[in-house]
Amino acid sequence: MSGSGAGGGTGIGIGSGLWAGGFERCMGVGGVAVFPADTVYGLACDVQNRVAVERLYVLKGRRLDKPSAVMFFDLELALAALAELGPRTRAALERLLPGAVTVLLPNPAGRFPLACGADPSTLGLRVPRVPGLEGVRWPVLQSSANRTGGPDARRLDDVPAAIRRAAELVIDGGELPGTPSTVVDLRGYEDGGGWTIVRAGGLPVSDLKGALEWQFHFDPSSYMEMIRSEIPVYDAFQDQLAQASGSAARRVLELGTGTGETAARLLERHPEAVLVGVDASATMLAAAAARLPAARVDLRVGAIEEPLPEGPFDLVASALCVHHLRDAEKRELFSRVRRALASGGRFVLADVIVPADRAKASTPLSPGFDHPSPLDDQLRWLAETGFQARVTWQHGDLAVVAAHAPAVGLPWTPRTRRRPG
Repeated sequence: MSGSGAGGGTGIGIGSGLWAGGFERCMGVGGVAVFPADTVYGLACDVQNRVAVERLYVLKGRRLDKPSAVMFFDLELALAALAELGPRTRAALERLLPGAVTVLLPNPAGRFPLACGADPSTLGLRVPRVPGLEGVRWPVLQSSANRTGGPDARRLDDVPAAIRRAAELVIDGGELPGTPSTVVDLRGYEDGGGWTIVRAGGLPVSDLKGALEWQFHFDPSSYMEMIRSEIPVYDAFQDQLAQASGSAARRVLELGTGTGETAARLLERHPEAVLVGVDASATMLAAAAARLPAARVDLRVGAIEEPLPEGPFDLVASALCVHHLRDAEKRELFSRVRRALASGGRFVLADVIVPADRAKASTPLSPGFDHPSPLDDQLRWLAETGFQARVTWQHGDLAVVAAHAPAVGLPWTPRTRRRPG
């Protein structure tokens, strides 16, 4: 079966893209497809079908011990299939994909062995942006549509005729960019944020750095100058956070410690407190350690998506950190914070929000990295988690929220209170 041009494919099945139905049927019968990716033309087959995989390799003239990539057409399906990935790596994939990049990942569960070649501990993952294949739910083994060592195919006519004749499905997507995907190694990213480019390609290095180093690229020596230029009310914002934290806390957890600006204020306001600070950047934490009293702080490199340090804590605080999380991740974090707090403890959230009047939004944001949520939504999530939450300060798209964990034995009624902004 074959398809060409805008009307290519063999009909629409459960997928929503123009070619999705025919593509899935081809995979289902063990066929090989020639298809347009977002880079060059590719070959695809069912990643679990050994006969189909061997046939694809024969068409390419490729040895079976050489790896290919497993391709998904939906990022959520990919993440669900790779449940063992750590939170830092998952967050990086959400920033990178879909796009013109192949990611090398650790594969401790030995998933998709036919795509791994001689190294089952490493898995190549690709999630392209191909509108005609939107809705495809079938993971495939994918490789470029050429003979091994041959030129990449920008146009369908560039695919070797023998491969086109042998494929069960041929989709003509017109002329493509013609540059293969960038290959980036993230196998060490979870532990220390390390990554390397294995092959330059369709995704610019600047985009890679933006996606993978967004938590690590700040220069501690210039960070405060940058923040104060972007947020003119930064010091008032920090003072309001400290004021909302109450008094007499003895054990404090701070999420997103950075250079220690918030931690210094909290330690001053709570003179008997010991603070555990978590941040993804070792460089920023080193700057914090240089200014904070060593006997009163325990600074740890980690992501807030990871399990929190063991509680209970009298106070959990976070400034300009939680907005990096998506909505579902914020809700999950609020639940973990609630469990980490002592009875009667307090959570102070100071962050960028989506204001009711979007014209009041002025804080610079990085698309794909920053995910502020409406204040009312966050108040509702806090209440659903068991907090009594109220807004103590708001200025444009910045807000400070104090959320109390009711003391054990006291009646509690879910409620949220807002102070006029």
